[in-house]
This record gives sequence, C-alpha cells and structure tokens, in this order.
Amino acid sequence: MNSNTPLSPRPLRHLSDAQRRVLTLRQLREHGISTADAAERTRPGGCWQRLLPGVYLLHPGPPTSEERLHAALLYAGRHAEADCGEAMITGLAALTLQGFASAPPLRSLDRIDVLVPRNRRVRSSGLAHILRTAQLPAPLEITGVPVVPVPRALADAVAQLSDPAAVRRLLTEAVRGGHCEPGAVVRELNRARLLSRPHVVDAVDTLLAESRALAEGRLYEMVRSYGLPEPVWNVDLRLPGGPLLGGVDAYWPEYSVALELDARTPRQDENTAWAEGARKREHLEGLGITVVHTTPKKLREAIEQQAAVVRTALMAAGDREPAAYVAVIPR
Repeated sequence: MNSNTPLSPRPLRHLSDAQRRVLTLRQLREHGISTADAAERTRPGGCWQRLLPGVYLLHPGPPTSEERLHAALLYAGRHAEADCGEAMITGLAALTLQGFASAPPLRSLDRIDVLVPRNRRVRSSGLAHILRTAQLPAPLEITGVPVVPVPRALADAVAQLSDPAAVRRLLTEAVRGGHCEPGAVVRELNRARLLSRPHVVDAVDTLLAESRALAEGRLYEMVRSYGLPEPVWNVDLRLPGGPLLGGVDAYWPEYSVALELDARTPRQDENTAWAEGARKREHLEGLGITVVHTTPKKLREAIEQQAAVVRTALMAAGDREPAAYVAVIPR
C-alpha cells in the first residue's frame, strides 16, 4: 500500500455540511479517494478545487465563508494528530463570529487568522494566516468553529491594523457591547507589546473612558430604579482643616455610607493600585464611614444584588456609632 492507495471508505455522517465539502487529502483517502483521484478532480475545469495545500473544496463554485473557515482550520491542523488539532480562529474573523458590528464580514476578509501552538510546523499560505502562541487559550465554539476569546482576538486583530479609527471602534465595541472587561483587553494588548503604538494607546484611553461612563450610567440607574436615597455624586471627602481623604463615586452623608466604583487603570501596577485603594478604605472605615465597593462587571451582571448591598449598608447606619464629620467637596 502506498500514499495513493485509498483506504476503506468511512461514513461522512459525523461531519457538518461545510465539513463534508472541505476535506484534507488524508480525510479523502479515509473516504476512499486516492491522491491521484483528487489530483484529477482538481485539474482546470474539474469538479473540485484545492483551497490550500492539502485541503480540497468538493465543488467548483466559490467557497462560502463557513467553508473558508474550515479550510483554514484544516490547513493549520494538518500536521497534528487530528486534522484540526488545537487550531482556532482569531483576529478579525473571530470578532465577526462573536457578533462585532465593527468587524468586517467574513466574505470580505482576504485572509483568516488561525492561532496554533508555537511548535506547530505550518506556515501561512493563501487565505490562512498562521499566528503562534506558547499557551493556547480555552476556545469558544461558535457554529461548530473553535474561536479564541474576545481579548485575545482583539489583540491579534489590532496588531495588524494601522487605522486608528478602526482600532478605536473595535476596542470601544468590546466594552460597550459587554463582550469583555477593559482590564482583560489591556492585559492582552500589553502582552502583545502593542501599548507602545500611539494609535493603540489613544484607543485604550477611549476604551477606559467608555467603560467608566457606562459604569457610572449603571450606577445612576441602580439608585433610581431600586428606590435608593439620592446620594451626592463624585465628591472628595476631607477632614475639616485636615487632609484630603480621597474621592468616592457616591456618598450618603446622613448615613455615612460611601460607594466606590473600582476605577483602577489596567495599565497601572495592580498591586500598587490595590494597596492605595485599601489604605483609603481603611482610613474611611476607621472614621466610621461604611465603604461599599463595586465594579463595572458587577453593575452590568448583578445590578439588583449591588442595590441590595447598598440598601443593607444604609439600613445598618442606625446601629453604628456616629461617624466622624467629614467635609464633602464636589469634584
């Protein structure tokens, strides 16, 4: 038996429609098609096409978007034990699959980014653009296609974009659409060494401002929708004649309850930022002020629970020792 000898045919029932139309040479042989037969069918005017080295489209017309995705995955995984192995879609194609309106349609992409392990022996070819990583993320499955999470897909897309407006649109949509937290995006951009590019830094500043504005909007909504007393918003607290205690996002003077929205900049050293915040909270609580801490994610995913936390803190005010008087200064 040689490489041209077809194996005993195997059924195609386990494959999707697109997977049945896009097969590797090895899969063709498993289904009874020899190398010579495949070559004959892909001659000019033939009924098949070779989309990528070792990857065949089993009809003569243009490939669909789904067929192109499967072809890129099969090509990237063709040296693995399984045909797709650990290959997964990333970059703009991954963002399109995850519903980004600011990402281009799949059919308009000249190439599809595929993430593979660093030691995978495969090079970019045709529509398949190979990216490597030392550690693959856990993939999502969308319409049967393995796709990297949004933060990694954003970093891989941004690395290849020079248009500041396009970068800004993608990063802003990631936060506005609730696809991921800004901290996760910035960490991936930093890992990819993209924060040295001025247009990326500008887009990150827009991203952080967008995240902050959305979180503040949800905070206002929480107070008004869940019947909480109206606080004073965005104020600094100071001991009379003494030092500034720090800023809080909401303060209920009659209850001595402050609310802090975690606004740490992901580009800051996280340990330093956490220590500074902890010192401020400890100081305020030492003066008898209850500090409620929340995050944009909690306000987005569990706003009712956050309202209950604030209400509990306000109701408990009567059971506490009176707090020290602090001056409230608008920011």
